[in-house]
Amino acid sequence: MNSVTPSEPMSPSIGMGVLHLFCKPEAQFDREATVHAVKAAEAKGLTVITVSMLGHKCDMAFMALASDMRELRSFQSAIQAAGLAVVDSYVSLTEVSEYAIGVPQEMLDARLYPKIPVPGKNAFCFYPMSKRRNADENWFTLPFEERHAHMQEHGVSGRKFGPRVTQLVTGSTGLDEYEWGVTLFAVHPDDLKEVVYTMRFDKASAIYAEFGQFYTGVLTPVEELVHTV
Repeated sequence: MNSVTPSEPMSPSIGMGVLHLFCKPEAQFDREATVHAVKAAEAKGLTVITVSMLGHKCDMAFMALASDMRELRSFQSAIQAAGLAVVDSYVSLTEVSEYAIGVPQEMLDARLYPKIPVPGKNAFCFYPMSKRRNADENWFTLPFEERHAHMQEHGVSGRKFGPRVTQLVTGSTGLDEYEWGVTLFAVHPDDLKEVVYTMRFDKASAIYAEFGQFYTGVLTPVEELVHTV
């Protein structure tokens, strides 16, 4: 008789796996099962952020972080079994930028093992992005020093919004269609608009950035979220 060996964890060597699920309820949507899926994941140590979404793209979003990617897959299965159709998704890993030279270790750890959401920052936005590879605008053919200077400028712009906006940039090269996923948590929705608008004037963004779809919503406890649709 063949024995089945339990699957080993699939974990990044450093940092955490990140899964964004953008969902719409199907006819068999089960509110209690959805709440249970989130609570069960949290009981296993996952961080799960639940969002009531605006616009036609989806109705609910779930952002989950875990050391073991298999746990993210289990959470996705539980959400789907609860009658939610995943209409879009994004897979990425927390990371430390190669341009984070001289950054204190505690700040690096905060990027690899983020403590989110931040109390009081309930406005949510997610978008994926990549750097251009056009013949005359190829980020990856620039010397490191020039790329570093562009990213320093970009970082200075972003840090001005620190009290109002928390940003988590996760890496997705080789994992999803774009190279990074950007998740923003803000005090007010216009903070989201202002930070994205301001940072688009930096060369790293104005010349070299390509953006995917934007998803916007409001952080909402899952017990409340399931009654918004």
